[in-house]
Amino acid sequence: MSYLPRRCRKYLRDKQYDFSEVDENGQAAIIIKAWKLYEGKYDHDAVSLLLLLPNGYPDAAPDMFYVHPWIKLRDCSNWPNAAGAAQEFQGLAWQRWSRHWSDWRPGIDGMATWLLKVRHALESAK
Repeated sequence: MSYLPRRCRKYLRDKQYDFSEVDENGQAAIIIKAWKLYEGKYDHDAVSLLLLLPNGYPDAAPDMFYVHPWIKLRDCSNWPNAAGAAQEFQGLAWQRWSRHWSDWRPGIDGMATWLLKVRHALESAK
């Protein structure tokens, strides 16, 4: 079953992401495997990325993202700010990155925008 709008699915395929659309107890989600991290910034080079789709997506703004395995900043061995809580999903404890985007544009933004925001959050984490 597909939970994504066609344009979002096309974007992920065009970018050649290894992704799956999943559901757990009515919560639709996207899992992207082998999401590359910034070299030298974290204690892992790649993670799986979990995106929980809010009801009404893409008109409804996403809130947060999750990674597995958990990652720490390499230079200080600490969890990044607002990334120290767990989210259970599909039998795993995912690292929750609490990010809230108030600039989401219903009818315009989608997976490309969301992943850009994820990249920026990972790049600028302290």
